[in-house]
Formats: sequence, C-alpha cells, structure tokens
Amino acid sequence: MSETIGLNHLGLSVSDLQASKSFFVDVLGWSESGYDPSYPRTAVSDGKLRLTLWQVDKSLNGADFDRKKNAGLHHLAIQVESELKLDELFKKIDEHPLCEIEFAPELLSGGPRKHMMFSEPSGLRLELIWQGE
Repeated sequence: MSETIGLNHLGLSVSDLQASKSFFVDVLGWSESGYDPSYPRTAVSDGKLRLTLWQVDKSLNGADFDRKKNAGLHHLAIQVESELKLDELFKKIDEHPLCEIEFAPELLSGGPRKHMMFSEPSGLRLELIWQGE
C-alpha cells in the first residue's frame, strides 16, 4: 500500500518564464495563479495538473538539459480529450515561433492512441497524448 496519494504539483525550471507561462496560458488554455516576482516563479494549471514554473538564473551560465545523458525530466505527457483537440493543438504549436515540433500526431504502439512530441519555448520536452477510443 502506497504511503502517498498522488501528484500535488510538478516544479519545472524554465529559461524564459514569461514565454513558458504564455505558452501554457495562451496556447494550451491553462490558468495562471501564484505569481511571485521575488523568485520569480508562477503556477499554471489545466484544472487537474498544476505546474510551478521557476525562472533559472541566466547569469549562472547553466547548461541545457540533455535527456540522453543527464538524469532528470525526459518529458512531460499531457492528456487531451480528443483526436480533434490533438490535431488542433498541433497546428497552434506548429505555428508558435518559439516551439519546436519533434514529431506530428501519430499512432502510438499501433493505435488507437495518438501522440505528438515538441519543445515549449524554454525547451522543455512535452508530449500531448490522446488515449483513443
């Protein structure tokens, strides 16, 4: 029996807090709460999943994350409600000047599930997934 009961929030370090927040709010339709300019950080949520976005200190000249050689967040998979919504979001993300598409929506493990992979404005690797019918 597990001693815990689920995810409360996921904290992510981002290189551009404003651009990442804007992506989640303006592209994915999430809401923002809890902005704290003293860190700075903010929280965004889709009503079920809550992320805290933390601005990295660029003056420290940190290295970009490499999912193949560093321990850390490989990607974050976010579920969408329909195949149509996945396709609509793909178009919006593909048109976003700061996002990079890794691959367009495609069948996952032979289907019916479909998913896509991309990087948001700070370079975080995200997956959108529709569970299929």
